[in-house]
Amino acid sequence: MLDRSEVGKRGYLNEDFRLFHLKDSRAQKLDYHYHEFDKLILLLNGKVTYVVEGVTYFLQPWDVLLVQHNMIHRPIIDPSEPYERVVIWLGRDWLEQRSDPGAALDTCFDTARQRGFHLLRTDGERRLQYMQVIQRLEDALRSTEFGAGRMADTLCQQLLIAVNRDLLRSRTAAEAQDSYRMDPKMEEILQYITQNLDGELSVDALAKRFYLSRYYLMHRFKAVTGYTVHQYISQKRLVWAGELIRSGVPVMKAAEQAGFREYSTFLRAFQNTFHISPREFR
Repeated sequence: MLDRSEVGKRGYLNEDFRLFHLKDSRAQKLDYHYHEFDKLILLLNGKVTYVVEGVTYFLQPWDVLLVQHNMIHRPIIDPSEPYERVVIWLGRDWLEQRSDPGAALDTCFDTARQRGFHLLRTDGERRLQYMQVIQRLEDALRSTEFGAGRMADTLCQQLLIAVNRDLLRSRTAAEAQDSYRMDPKMEEILQYITQNLDGELSVDALAKRFYLSRYYLMHRFKAVTGYTVHQYISQKRLVWAGELIRSGVPVMKAAEQAGFREYSTFLRAFQNTFHISPREFR
């Protein structure tokens, strides 16, 4: 059973997208969590470190962090400076509806996941352009003038097009070598887990496959990611089962495909995580 104090779902998005412009003077302590929507984080000021799927990013002002749905992450905030950021939650249905063939608006999130690098760092000219688009988007969301909703929708699309273009042009990690830290062995293990959720992923099996001692694997995995091997795998399997169920796969088959050997274990974990039954979830 998962410990929800360490890994849980946060936030519900009922709109197409939602923008938050936040500034905190006190440090908040947030646990590891994930969302069912995609998220852009634009740092404006402050000292904050983000851990996304085991990779640690040291953000600078005007950095853009791309967090795809179901990615486990959390910020670590230094209280010595006010923490100001713009956060945009993006509905997956809206992203699909606004996309064109060969130009999906969520390409930036898919690309970041495939690269294993979720940071976009822009230069001075691009920062100014981002600032202008975001200011216009905020104005449109506050406006009651004719067509304000359509204007906001269009501006959010413009922002995503800019992010996609910049990310596809970037050389990823080579441009920001001092801004992230990762453990290559743990990164390899995380990728293997994601690609083999239906397989044997016990601590003993992973330790044998990657030529590590059982103790070292458990200790290092916790140090790098913040959660245990069991918690991480269980959460990933539950999220994947949820995706399968929503796509129309029968519940028992979805549980099996996601790597749960016993349906009763899946059912208890699912209800403890999502607080509804799998059939209600669909």
